[in-house]
Amino acid sequence: MSTTDQRPALLLSRIDVERIEELLDQPRYRSLDTAPLREELERAELVEPGDMPNDVITMNSTALVQVIDDQQHVREYELTLVYPRDADGNGEKVSILAPVGSALLGLRVGDSIDWPLPGGRSARLHVLSIRYQPEAAGELHR
Repeated sequence: MSTTDQRPALLLSRIDVERIEELLDQPRYRSLDTAPLREELERAELVEPGDMPNDVITMNSTALVQVIDDQQHVREYELTLVYPRDADGNGEKVSILAPVGSALLGLRVGDSIDWPLPGGRSARLHVLSIRYQPEAAGELHR
């Protein structure tokens, strides 16, 4: 089991990282606490989109995720990791700037990670499967 001190290795697309860093530099997002996301970007191994294994959550990937909250409630969600402009507020499209979005980026099928939530709560995220990944679909520059 991983903890925040023993986080799983992250594999990120070079293009995703460049786009996320540009996003984080925009004035409208400077007031957000982006430190956890920036830490994830810094510790990740970068690969070219064409070299991305198909079991890794990249931007615009759709994954089946099990969430175990600090009350031990277990739920499964199908989530698509998106940029803020594409988040629709219904819970299925999760912004990379949301805590759960930051947690999912770069995880592989089978990985688990503990992640802080607003209000001092935490949750364990476990990636069950990836339903769609742009790189696996040949969409390398989406």
